[in-house]
This record gives sequence, structure tokens and C-alpha cells, in this order.
Amino acid sequence: MGRIVAFLLMIVVSLPVSAGEHALATPRQQAYRFWEQGYLLHLIGAYGEAVAMFEKSIGIHPTAEGHTYLGWSMSELGRLEEAIGQCKKAIALDPDYGNPYNDIGVYLIGLERPAEAVPWLEKAMAAKRYCCYQFPHTNLGRVLLGQGRMAAAERAFKRALAYDPDYAPALLGLKFIRDQGLESL
Repeated sequence: MGRIVAFLLMIVVSLPVSAGEHALATPRQQAYRFWEQGYLLHLIGAYGEAVAMFEKSIGIHPTAEGHTYLGWSMSELGRLEEAIGQCKKAIALDPDYGNPYNDIGVYLIGLERPAEAVPWLEKAMAAKRYCCYQFPHTNLGRVLLGQGRMAAAERAFKRALAYDPDYAPALLGLKFIRDQGLESL
């Protein structure tokens, strides 16, 4: 396994374009290439290297996506408070981008502060630009389950499934409620 990750890491790090192409690229294009490398590194579990690429991207051209994904990699390294800080920077750059709101909610749940997560998850649900509204609904369902509010949790999981009927975490949340015999009538 280690050799496969090392090989993939070598490929990802060697992705930069030739010097001639790099000189022609706009700062935004250069930043995107570093962001893309960071994303690929994150996907293969090379979180420290991903952090470095996201930081390079942000150094060239700060974006909400750059800060959000930097936070995601930091969270995988256990740096949840720093991840929250990066998400707040993302929100300052683009308040319409939903990912950082949901991510803050997830990090607060991870820090065992679920009540603080709720307003962030609600902001993610209301965000104008977001690919995955099922995420904050499911995460809210998790919080509500933890609070013993089964009917509300069930509604949250069902709202998540309205966005993605096959979203496994929401399906599992509903299954848990049903297995406990706690579903609403």
C-alpha cells in the first residue's frame, strides 16, 4: 500500500505544467492547478502534502474553495480549530458557498459541541451555492439523534434523501430510528 501512495504522490506532484505554460497562466489558473493537486493528494490520504498545495494555491489567489479544502485536510490531521478558521476565511470570501458552513458544523460535532453546529448547518442548508444539500440535513439529523429528538432527526434524514435518495448516511440514520422502533406515525 505504501508504494502505491508514494507512486500516486509522485504523479500528483509532477503535474505542474512546463515553465512556458506556467508563465502564460493567470494567477487564478496557477492557483487552481495547486488546488487540484491538493485535492488529489487529499483523496489519496496525503493530508500534509495536500495542506502544502492548498496553501500554495491560496498564496497565489485566495478562494473560498482553497480555504475550505485546506480546512478539510487540516481536519484529517486532527487540526479542527484551524479547520474552522479556514472555513471562516472561506465564508468571508464567498458567503454564498455552502461547503464551509457544513464543514464547520461537522468539525464542531467532532469537537463534541453539537449544539454550536446547528446554526452552521442551517446556514449550509440556506446557501445559494452548494452541490450537496443532503450533507447538512444529514449532519443535523446526527445532532438531533444525539439530543434524543427522534422525530426531528427523522425529518432531517428524509429532507436529505429528497436531495439524494441513495445517500447512505441518511439511509442509515433512518434505519437506526426504525430499528429502535422510534419512527413517527
